[in-house]
Parts: sequence; C-alpha cells; structure tokens
Amino acid sequence: MKQDTHPKYYEAAVMTCSCGNTFTTGSTLEVIQVEVCSNCHPFFTGKQKFVDTARRVEKFEERSQKAKAAGAGRSKSKTTKRAAKATKKAAKSALKS
Repeated sequence: MKQDTHPKYYEAAVMTCSCGNTFTTGSTLEVIQVEVCSNCHPFFTGKQKFVDTARRVEKFEERSQKAKAAGAGRSKSKTTKRAAKATKKAAKSALKS
C-alpha cells in the first residue's frame, strides 16, 4: 500500500467568518476563511442579509429599475389588450351593418 496518500488532518483548524466569529473544527486546512457562519446566517438570525462581494445585487436592481422605467409606457396588460380588441371588433361590426 502507498504511504502518505491522504492529506494531513488538523484536529484544531481555525475557522474565521467575515463577521468576526472564530471557532475551531477538524479539517484538512489549517486556517479557513468563510463569508457566512451560524452567527450571521439569515436562517439562524432571522434577519435578511445580502452577501454581495461583486455588487451583483445592486447591478440587478439597477437593471430592473431601468427596464421598468423603459417599459412603463409601452407595456400593456392582457385586459387592456382584450378591451382594445373588443372595441375594434365592435367598430367593425357597426360599420358592416
């Protein structure tokens, strides 16, 4: 059997969260950096928190605001389209008779 095929296991690996919380766990890495832990995760805290390192949430919100502003004048709802269609149909039938 080959020797030294498994990585070294650290019994007291230090895990550090971006919120500042640190704790020890067992791992093949000696030091672990994480963005979210049980102290700051929304599931455990009950508070909503966006973890956005590349401004993705803000970019999406900007794009959606631009799309709403651009499409506000030209977009029609189904009921508006149906009403316009019914009006055209009524006008055509009135012209025929």
